[in-house]
Amino acid sequence: MSPETYQLIAISIYMVAMLAIGYYSYRKTVNLTDYMLGGRSLGPAVTALSAGAADMSGWLLMGLPGAIYLHGMGEAWIAVGLTIGAYLNWLYVAPRLRVYTQVSNDSITIPSYLESRLKQSSRLLRVASGLIILLFFTFYVSSGMVAGGVFFESSFGLDYHTGLLVVSAVTVAYTLFGGFLAVSYTDFLQGLLMFLALIFVPIIGLFATGGIDTTVDSIKAVNPTHLSLIAGTTTAGIISSLAWGLGYFGQPHIIVRFMAISSVKETKNARRIGIGWMILSLVGAISTALVGLAYYQQNPNLTLTDPEAIFISLGQIVFHPFIAGLVLAAVLAAVMSTISSQLIVTSSALIEDLYKAFIKTDASDRTYVNYGRIAVLAVSIIAAVLAWEQNETILGLVAFAWAGFGASFGPVILLSLYWKKITSHGALAGMVVGAVTVVIWGNNEALSDALYEIVPGFFLALIFTVVVSLLTYKPNAEIEKEFDDTVQLLKEERKK
Repeated sequence: MSPETYQLIAISIYMVAMLAIGYYSYRKTVNLTDYMLGGRSLGPAVTALSAGAADMSGWLLMGLPGAIYLHGMGEAWIAVGLTIGAYLNWLYVAPRLRVYTQVSNDSITIPSYLESRLKQSSRLLRVASGLIILLFFTFYVSSGMVAGGVFFESSFGLDYHTGLLVVSAVTVAYTLFGGFLAVSYTDFLQGLLMFLALIFVPIIGLFATGGIDTTVDSIKAVNPTHLSLIAGTTTAGIISSLAWGLGYFGQPHIIVRFMAISSVKETKNARRIGIGWMILSLVGAISTALVGLAYYQQNPNLTLTDPEAIFISLGQIVFHPFIAGLVLAAVLAAVMSTISSQLIVTSSALIEDLYKAFIKTDASDRTYVNYGRIAVLAVSIIAAVLAWEQNETILGLVAFAWAGFGASFGPVILLSLYWKKITSHGALAGMVVGAVTVVIWGNNEALSDALYEIVPGFFLALIFTVVVSLLTYKPNAEIEKEFDDTVQLLKEERKK
């Protein structure tokens, strides 16, 4: 068999496994809470790896190694910022959000939590939150479909549209039928596959480059400062890279995992697993770039046309074609895990936060689950249409979507968990200011080159939320009781 046949067999096995998990989850999904939040029953390992897989996407296996390969270790500051941000998110947001969303009307989405937490009767905050999620994630899903099409086109020479349809069909199928459980279980498997690939590709690659010392010498032969964390960087550049960590507090597809974990006590175990997975995966991605650079320096007859493909290329060089196919499946897993996570959150926003806000019905849970599935399909079709021509504008929007979510939701989520006096007016003002700042700053080349847009967006949103909340604050006995109940329940849960 040809190497491509072995690789296609490996990817086919991976695809069938994803569909099987979707079917298993379909059998376990009974009501809307199951479909949107997995019945709040996730264990720490599934929570941790599904959050990590949903977070990292293709950036971990392609974007980061490509940047390190081209520009050196100065690009690693973003990994440092993300690790710090993820750790703080697990430490300060996860346990309290898990309890607060249950205390406050058993909320199953971020918009419904904010509405219930702040006792806003007009539903304006919930609708605004839902629209922000719907808008950004439709483009996010679209970019993932683009990545899937490009993956099959570059790896196997298949038509771009064929690759797009294959990735979309499998991802949409297990998400549509299995809901949040399918997304979480497949993300767990995908996170495990990504982790193993990121560990073994650079380790086996070291044997091909002659060991650590020889590898370091080869890297320095390409560029003597390639291993320096500060060469070629600026203070503003390092701050911008570290600021990526601020985005974690406002990413709906990540923090929704905190709401789904089985108990507060498990968040500590999940944090350890998640951060351990993240650190080792990031180290693996960086090591892959460095080992790959050494390998191509030692083999000048070989040419790497796309630096972002160094992970794929090195895997194909050092492994048997079938194992290389699993490495390709790891890249596909990174893309699909993010698409599915964004689809289920977008479906939740469409049904739980927009449909229910405008249409009053007494439909059964099973009916709402079916509506959720229709929403997944509808968003997928729109995203596929947008992705059909590989529109660069879509990919440009996704580039600052992380900052948009981080600035819009991050300050509001943190203040809602730790400050009694935040009001619905303050939250709405903060969300709007954060989103608008990111859009304006991110579309101004001079400003965005000087400083990553999440920095002004996050802190302006924080200031506006606090100031407007202080101006509009009125004591509310129900809000204060829920806040105190959350703090008390959190203490009791941690003692168990």
